[in-house]
Formats: sequence, C-alpha cells, structure tokens
Amino acid sequence: MYWLKKLAGMLATLLLVSMLTFGALYLIPGDPAVLILGTEAEPHDLELVRSQLGLDRPVTAQYTRWLSDAVHGDFGDSITFSKGYSVSRLVASALPVTIPLAVVAILLSLLLATPLGAFAASRRGGKLDSLILTLSQTGLSIPAFWLGILAIQFFAVDLGWFPPGSMPKWSADPAGAAVSLLLPALVLAVPRAAILTRIVRTAMLEALGEEYIRTARGKGVSEWVIVSKHALKNALVSISTVAGIQLIQLLAGTIVIEQVFSLPGLGRLILSSVLLRDLPVVQGAVFAGAALILAVNFLLDSVYPLIDPRIRGVA
Repeated sequence: MYWLKKLAGMLATLLLVSMLTFGALYLIPGDPAVLILGTEAEPHDLELVRSQLGLDRPVTAQYTRWLSDAVHGDFGDSITFSKGYSVSRLVASALPVTIPLAVVAILLSLLLATPLGAFAASRRGGKLDSLILTLSQTGLSIPAFWLGILAIQFFAVDLGWFPPGSMPKWSADPAGAAVSLLLPALVLAVPRAAILTRIVRTAMLEALGEEYIRTARGKGVSEWVIVSKHALKNALVSISTVAGIQLIQLLAGTIVIEQVFSLPGLGRLILSSVLLRDLPVVQGAVFAGAALILAVNFLLDSVYPLIDPRIRGVA
C-alpha cells in the first residue's frame, strides 16, 4: 500500500508537469514557423509549416496527441538543432552526462561530509568543531559558477590534472568521459557537502545524547565504536533524506555547471532549446527530466522504509 500510494502520486505529478510545461510554452513570445523559415517567409509557407507541426489545431488536441506520443517515447523532431533530428535522441544523448554528474557529486559530498560532520559532533565546542563549521559556512557562500571558474583555472589550466571543459562520448572514450566529469562533480559537491556536514553534525549530536549511548560509554565501549557504529547508524535516516533531496535538485539544476564546463547535459539542452524556442525539444526534455526526477524520488521513498521500518507504518 505504501508503494502504491507513492506510485500514484508520481504519475499524478508527472501528468500535472506535462500540462504546465505544454501550456507555459505558449506564453513564450515567438513563432516556431518563423524560426524554421525565417522572417522573410511567405505567409502561406508559414501556415503550411504550422499545419505540419500541428500548431493550427486546438491546444487540447495538440496536448492529447503530444502526451500520447510522449508516453511511447516519441517527442517529435527538433526544429532548430537539425532538421528531422529526433528529440528522443537529443534527450538520450544528454542523460548520460547529467545522471553520472549528479550521482558522482552526491557521492563526493557524502564522502566529504560524513567524516567531517562526525568529527565535529564528537569534538563539540572544540577547535576542530569550529574549524569544520567555518569551512562549511564558506562552502555555502561561494557561488557555483565562480567556484567552477576557479577550479578550471587552478586544476585544469595551471596544474593540468583535468580537461578544462567539454566531454567525449562514453562509447568513444569511457576513461576520458569519466575524468571530464570529476572536476564539475567536485564543484557541485562542495556546497552540498557543506550542507550535509551540518546535517550530519546535528543528527550525530542528537544520537550521542541518547540514553543507550551513555550506557555504552558506561560499559567501556570505545568512543570510535560509539560514533562510527551506533550514533552514525541512527543518523543515517536524516543523512540519506537530505542527500536524496540534493540528488533530485542536481538532476534538475546542473545548468550553470554544464554551461561553465561546456558539458552537453540535459540542463544545457533545455536552456539552448528555450533560447531557440525549439518547442518539441523543450517539451520533451522537461518531460523526460521530470520523469527521471520522479522516478529517483520514488526509488528513494522505497529505500527509506528499509532504513527505518517505522516510516512504512506511519505512511
């Protein structure tokens, strides 16, 4: 019953997103037919293109047809990137950039935040705690685009450890593609690690204040075992919840970093499509992105009851 409710909510949200996306694009000024033929095209030629695109039909009919095709994975063809180029192919080529980028960024943020937050909690009020809190505040204050530019200058240009931008296809150069994602993933991980560090610290402090922790200390259990095994285990729900939210945010919000590092991801594709008023690409990319985010959210909601069975009972 828990998973059925989540699945129904996911499908309802996806339907609402499709309606809002389809309707909002008609508020953007510009005519797709003019973009295809140019401003000097004859009126009858423009009407012919609008008819071919289905823009002369009622909005409800256009939406019904588009949604039916979208469910089957057909988002139509791009009108600006390349004549007759499938939107599904454009989206499919962007997802292998955005998904690994977001996942690696979250993994790096967890690797940074978990030990830092645990150390800060175990040294509450000390110099190490103050230093970690200061570093986390600094990480939150640095704009992502500026941090990206600094990272490119230092790690790519000065040291030559990473490529300064762009990314080869996974099929052509898997190692090169992986290396190309490391630096932008690290840039994305810094502010998220700063948030997670504070979440880990707070959750660990709450766990360390529990009665069973005092009992374990009274029995002579080492502080390392108490922190790493008992307290961290109980803080896992809070940590995983925030990390899951951050992963969802990254899947929808890597546009700035994709622009800075010239990565052909989903965010950059959507931005380019909006600027070019390529309606089929915008609609397809947003719908696919929303479906991906909702699917990840559903998977995360399915994992939480396994971490804490009480969640299932409450739901």
